[in-house]
Amino acid sequence: MVQTESLSINDIIKKIKNYETFEAVPIDKSFHLKIRSYLPFICAAIHAGNNFRGNLLDKIIHNEYERWYEEDPHTDTFISSMPLTIIGKDSRFEYDLNRDLNDCVYEDAWGKPVWRKTLPKAIIKESHQKHKNFYKVIDALVKAVEEKFGGCIVYDMHSYNHIRHKKNVPVFNIGTQNVDSIRFKKSIEFWFNKLKNIPIRSIESTTEINGPFQGNGHFLMHITNKFENTLVLATEIKKIYCNELEWDDYPLVINDLEEGFKKTIIETSQYFAENQLNLKVKRKSLLSLGIGEKLKKVDKSLYHLTKSLEVLSYVTPLNLESEQKKFLKNKGVANPNFKYRQIIQHPFEFKRKLYGLKLEDVQDVTIAKLYRDVIQSYSDKIDMLNTIGTDKFFFNSLRYFGQPNEIDLRNAHFILNCPDDEKDSEMIKVEDIKTIFEEDIGNYGFSADVEITKNITAEIMVLNYKRKVLLKAGCELSLDSVKALVHHEIGVHMVTTMNAIEQPLNIFKLGFPNNTYTQEGIAVLTEYLSGHLTIKRLKELALRVVAVDMMINGLDFKSVYHELVNSYYIEKNSAFILTTRIFRGGGFTKDHLYLKGFIKILQLYKSGKSIHPLLLGKNSIRYYDIYKEMIARELANPPEFITSILKKPVKSKPEVEYVISGLLA
Repeated sequence: MVQTESLSINDIIKKIKNYETFEAVPIDKSFHLKIRSYLPFICAAIHAGNNFRGNLLDKIIHNEYERWYEEDPHTDTFISSMPLTIIGKDSRFEYDLNRDLNDCVYEDAWGKPVWRKTLPKAIIKESHQKHKNFYKVIDALVKAVEEKFGGCIVYDMHSYNHIRHKKNVPVFNIGTQNVDSIRFKKSIEFWFNKLKNIPIRSIESTTEINGPFQGNGHFLMHITNKFENTLVLATEIKKIYCNELEWDDYPLVINDLEEGFKKTIIETSQYFAENQLNLKVKRKSLLSLGIGEKLKKVDKSLYHLTKSLEVLSYVTPLNLESEQKKFLKNKGVANPNFKYRQIIQHPFEFKRKLYGLKLEDVQDVTIAKLYRDVIQSYSDKIDMLNTIGTDKFFFNSLRYFGQPNEIDLRNAHFILNCPDDEKDSEMIKVEDIKTIFEEDIGNYGFSADVEITKNITAEIMVLNYKRKVLLKAGCELSLDSVKALVHHEIGVHMVTTMNAIEQPLNIFKLGFPNNTYTQEGIAVLTEYLSGHLTIKRLKELALRVVAVDMMINGLDFKSVYHELVNSYYIEKNSAFILTTRIFRGGGFTKDHLYLKGFIKILQLYKSGKSIHPLLLGKNSIRYYDIYKEMIARELANPPEFITSILKKPVKSKPEVEYVISGLLA
């Protein structure tokens, strides 16, 4: 990332003429210019600043709040994700960039005198010079963009007060009185329609053209008169994002506007480039490319803080085998008494460090939100871990993983009422299972060990980041089960692990919120696409949904176990393992997501959308479009390893197809 430099006006202009990418403030710090790339649009917030020269403080009548009231706070925030921005850093009370040079230093403003006495000429001269310097840079910038692309669109962002005036005014006002409304008619209409569709919590996005403001500012007039191929969209935002009377910001509304403007500016700029300039451009080319140093720093800090916080390693009972033997020997008359690992993170200190990460340094609103969501998910995880073995764990699990809804339960019961598979495929001994896994790993081209051991209770355990597959000594599995497991564990879980290792950002290793839903959904999808998904396997997933629902409705461990054995005819060892999965930690609702995730991912697959963006790491379908954007912007690498069965899927068994066709999305 280019560091912000302090440069002379001449040096700034020289860099612009040479089409250099840079970030700079002039020596006097009166404005901030960011050029990540040269594009056919510029974003400006000339009234966003509140800097005020020390030698003026004893001369002005207005206090800081009164100045803030007439400034345009956060208009710079709304465009911070954009690659080419110019931000005024000085208060308009020192000099107003939206007025002509000769009129830019107020004597009175909004019906009130500004200065205690007439300002000395030397002070006015200094303010005038700042004004001149800004417009020298604007002229150079617009000229460079026009010459490169044949035209330009400038987003001139402002805000206005409304509470005190008690008028019914629009959220967005576009001033077009002094632009060529005939020539640029379609682009103006496009901007208008996009603005009124920006989603803002609890607020309707109303838009007017030439309502309270007609676009008479000097900034617009100067550019329009000097550059005939440039459209200036002077846009006023009603101060819905703050309480203008009490000097309070509404950060969630600010965030909504930042997200909305990012999308709207990019889409309008693409439309302008294609329809006004006859340029063929892709959305990705209008956004900043590459990873900045500040993002790298946040990403690295987050990874080091959270990498050891893996819920599954803490909720797995330490005494599972002995409690299983005791429970079955006593015919399930008493609930097991599981013991768990002690957490090594102090919850309060962990959260303090977590929330102390400087997300404000991540300028792109989309990426910042992504990290914010991951941080919140780890905050929820520490809450879960802090309550392992208590009743509170169950409620924290519900908060994190949710619970089955009516459709989930309907799908589960539908599956459980279907006839069983006609017959099992042939049984495979553990030594042959080992060979099958090794061959599949070899086909992918990465290295991983496959070991046979007596030290696990399940038939198979995959330690992804250790690149190790553990098989239980003496176990036998059906061929369908083995093939399905290979696609599930190697083709998805290990593939996404290996792809995450190859990513420039560590966040892909950590896992995104709700990644279980997505990752297990893809994993079961591969079982289906390989032709090895069985009704028996679907019933296993369905039983997890039913068991979670039983627990939520108040049944204890032994009651769920006996219900599985007596009502669903599950073998006792299998019933114990399933019930343990549900009750580990104190009530773990995660397992209902497997079936739900499969249905969702199958829906995505059948729609024709690529699964590949979800293979970058421990990804979540919630952020599908963001992953695509990150690849396009070189924030993520395309997945190096692709799940093999996605390339050549095979038809599933007719009875399986029938069952799946009856599932509700």
